[in-house]
Amino acid sequence: MDWITTLDDLHAAYGTPAKPALAKVTPHLTPAYATFITRSRFCILTTVGPEGTDGSPRGDEGPVVTVLDAHTLALPDWKGNERIDSLRNIVRDGRVSLIFLIPGSTTAIRVNGTARLTADPALRARFDRSGTQPRTVIVVKVAEAYSQCARALQRSALWTSGDQSAGLPSVGQMLQEATSGEIDGATYDAERATRAHLGMW
Repeated sequence: MDWITTLDDLHAAYGTPAKPALAKVTPHLTPAYATFITRSRFCILTTVGPEGTDGSPRGDEGPVVTVLDAHTLALPDWKGNERIDSLRNIVRDGRVSLIFLIPGSTTAIRVNGTARLTADPALRARFDRSGTQPRTVIVVKVAEAYSQCARALQRSALWTSGDQSAGLPSVGQMLQEATSGEIDGATYDAERATRAHLGMW
């Protein structure tokens, strides 16, 4: 395998970015970027830590983040599996990236910046769901925002190719393989189907 190991070799394999590819990057949220983000109910949060990187899907029934101002986003940390990989990374290394998606749109918005974690009661209360609040909120300071090239969503036909989930392995099957049978997949899947009573928040 002939590896590319220098920037000169890398640049030799690619062309020069067109002006829009560079001009679209802003150090804050423009009104259009903020509008898109406010409409998005799903994003992927990427963090960095001593053990490496982590990518975490985040979703909500309304806007996945709240735009506090042109330089600041607030992302509530709702109920999960208690691994808190992203949160540990943020406490140790605040660098984050978020990619926002909206079904039907081939546009994705990326935000790069730094994040801090807070349990501030007033901020947590802004996300109250019938008396339930996130235990913490991730506050992101925007360093740059821009729209992604649409080709990935166009090539994959992500929103138009229909349901492709038939035949996929279940989470139980994945766990059974990952634990060499220590966790019984069928039992896990049966119990997982009844966990709705634990709530979304």
